[in-house]
Amino acid sequence: MRITEKGQVTIPVEVRRKLGLNPGDEVEFVLEGNGARVVRAATVPSRGKRLVERLRGKATTTMTTDEIMALTRGDDDDC
Repeated sequence: MRITEKGQVTIPVEVRRKLGLNPGDEVEFVLEGNGARVVRAATVPSRGKRLVERLRGKATTTMTTDEIMALTRGDDDDC
C-alpha cells in the first residue's frame, strides 16, 4: 500500500470484510515495537443514544402509541 500526500491509505476490501469495517467506522493505529496494528476505535455513544438508553423502560403512561401520536398531531377526537 502506498501512503498519499495527505497520509491516507486504502484498506483492502478483503481486510475490511474480515474485520467488519464499513464506511464511516473509526479505526485507530496501535503502535507495537517497529510496527502498528489497525483496530476498531472505541466509539462514544451520541448524546441522543445515551438519553434513549437512560429513559428506556421508564414510561409510566398507559396510553397506546396511537393515542400518543394523536396527541402530538392534535387529533383530540381519537383519545
